[in-house]
Amino acid sequence: MKRKLLMLVIALTACAAVGSAQSRRSLRINEVMVQNDSNFIDDYGCYPAWIELFNSNFAPLEISSVFITDDPGNPTKYPVPLGDVTTRVPKRQHVIFWADGNETRGTFHLNFKLKPGQENYIAIYDADGKTLIDEVTVPVIAPNTSYARTEDGGDEWEVRDGSTSELYVTPSSANKIRGVNPKIQNFKDIDANGFGMTVMAMAIVFSALLTLCICFYIISKIGASRNRSRKMEAQGMVVAETPREARPSHDSGEEIAAIVAALHQHLNVHDRESTILTINKVKRAYSPWSSKIYSIRQMPRR
Repeated sequence: MKRKLLMLVIALTACAAVGSAQSRRSLRINEVMVQNDSNFIDDYGCYPAWIELFNSNFAPLEISSVFITDDPGNPTKYPVPLGDVTTRVPKRQHVIFWADGNETRGTFHLNFKLKPGQENYIAIYDADGKTLIDEVTVPVIAPNTSYARTEDGGDEWEVRDGSTSELYVTPSSANKIRGVNPKIQNFKDIDANGFGMTVMAMAIVFSALLTLCICFYIISKIGASRNRSRKMEAQGMVVAETPREARPSHDSGEEIAAIVAALHQHLNVHDRESTILTINKVKRAYSPWSSKIYSIRQMPRR
């Protein structure tokens, strides 16, 4: 029994480890800026290079114990510390790591720097230090220019210099900014005055009310049929052998209410009294036995 329990615990632990590893594979390098002169400031008022990671999973992701590196020969260069609550990335959200070489400044400050004017290799490894989660080689780009995926977690990359709305540098936010919903815009173009939306809304409301009325009508008919059958059975009549015109009519709500009231009056003529006797001790501040006016000796009156 103990051996089976131990095997079950080991299997559950292995499944949890595999599930955690699979969920970490949804972590993506999303955007990188190698030379940050005036773009995005860190919590110390400096402008270091930064690396944006994206949780492409539709569930929160704990990224502690993963490794971030810029050296293919040293996959465990920077381990993301354990025990920091800020390493839990919400679903479809971003987190910024500062490549400033000052890991003593906090969890999100890496122990290496990116090199301006040359290609930079960046990779994420799982907790075992061997499983590659994601990697990218950043080409030579200008200052305050980022190398980003066209969409969050997508496969295509592009250089962004902020010259147009589609090439904005977007640290800690979505790479593709959706300012307008195309479906809403199309509906606005087709129905500019809102008459179509009004007609559709009223049609939906009245359709729902009509459906409810039909359902209530059907339910009432089913209830009346069952009550009629029970009434015939109480009178000793067989439903299949009794002609439809000879069957008793269904009792109305008023008749049922009158019968119920009569039964209540008949069965509850006398009040039911409780046979439990409760005696409570009453405390009085005054007692004639302790009063001096009833004592034997009385002072003479003058």
